[in-house]
Amino acid sequence: MTSTTLTAPATSTNGAATAAEVTHTSTRRFAIGIFEDEDVLLHAVENMRAAGVKIYDVFSPFPIHGIDDALGIERSRLPIAAFFFGCTGLAFALWMQIYMLGFDWPMIIGGKPNIALPSFIPVTFELTVLFTAFGMMITFFTISGLYPKPKVNVLDARATDDKFVLAVELDEASSELPRLTQLLRENGASEVNHKEMTKF
Repeated sequence: MTSTTLTAPATSTNGAATAAEVTHTSTRRFAIGIFEDEDVLLHAVENMRAAGVKIYDVFSPFPIHGIDDALGIERSRLPIAAFFFGCTGLAFALWMQIYMLGFDWPMIIGGKPNIALPSFIPVTFELTVLFTAFGMMITFFTISGLYPKPKVNVLDARATDDKFVLAVELDEASSELPRLTQLLRENGASEVNHKEMTKF
C-alpha cells in the first residue's frame, strides 16, 4: 500500500494563506497464525475456507504439495503467455534470416538457394526458446511484484526459517479478530498475532 500526500490550504498567524502538507497513510491489518507443521497448516487452510474465511496468503520456507488447491488458486495462465512469446520468437527468427539472406545480403552457400528453410532450423529454435524463457521470466516477476524495492515488508520473518504463516486480512474495524483467533487456535496454530502494515 502507498502513502498519499494531500495539500490543503492553511492560514498563518498573520492571515496569509500557506500550503500545508497533510499525509494520509493507508494501513492493512492482518491476523497471522503461526504453524509448526505443514500438514497441520494444510488442514487449517481447508477448514478455515470451509468456515467462510478468505485467506490472504500462506508463507512457508519451502513449497507445500497441495497448498494451491487448498487455497483455491486457479491454474496459472503463464503457459499461454509462453506460447505467444514462443510464436514471437519463431516469427522474428524466420523474418530475420529470410530478410538477411534473401534480400539484404543474398549469398549462395553450398549451392543452396538463398532462402533455405531447413538451414534456418537451428537459429529459429534457439530464438524461440530465448524469447519464451525471457518472456516468461519477465512476466512472472512483474505479475508477482518480485522486482527490486527499497524495502520489503514481511509479515513474519520466521516464514523464511522454520515456521509456516497463514495470513488473513482484517477489515478496518478488526471486528473479526476474536473469531479468527479462535479459529486459528482450534486448527492448530501455535501462535496468533495481529499485525499492521502501512505498505505491502
